[in-house]
Amino acid sequence: MRLKYNAPTVLTFAFLSAAVWVLSVTIMPSLTINWFRVPGKGSFSPGQIRSWVTLVTHVLGHSNWDHLLGNFTTILLIGPILEEYYGSLTLLFMIFVTALVTGVLNVIFFSTGLLGASGVLFMMILLVSFTNFNRGEIPLTFILILVLYLGREFYNSFANNNVSEFAHIVGGFVGSLFGFFRPGKNSKL
Repeated sequence: MRLKYNAPTVLTFAFLSAAVWVLSVTIMPSLTINWFRVPGKGSFSPGQIRSWVTLVTHVLGHSNWDHLLGNFTTILLIGPILEEYYGSLTLLFMIFVTALVTGVLNVIFFSTGLLGASGVLFMMILLVSFTNFNRGEIPLTFILILVLYLGREFYNSFANNNVSEFAHIVGGFVGSLFGFFRPGKNSKL
């Protein structure tokens, strides 16, 4: 038996996020804040390359070990399924688009910064419900996940916390669009 790097996009995403966290808590304490956190509305500086880079890199930064583990426990569970179904490059594109959309919308609508892979996680959660459907069908699993996961996020959005439920909702919406309009390489269409 040999060890296989079975899901290169998902594993590389997880390892890069873990490396950013380790570097941030050891030898580079300002790394996450400077390069892996989207500034909020009013703090975005169009003249600084760093502001543009963070619109995508924010998915690699996490505030603490629990935040990182909370996101990647599920990403490592369902990500390889999605990578097998859609392909590595397509999943990488989906992660990139989700990061960019959540980053841009955060800069437009919120004064707080955005940090973490939660939007990508919710994209994957909604997207995985499309791995076994036919054109013209709406998977019941999609409806249930939509109601349970995103319904909870709408409810939680009224709480006073440090969680960006908006990124979760946007990520889920992006995953839903990918599911409806981007059939996987193994789809039954």
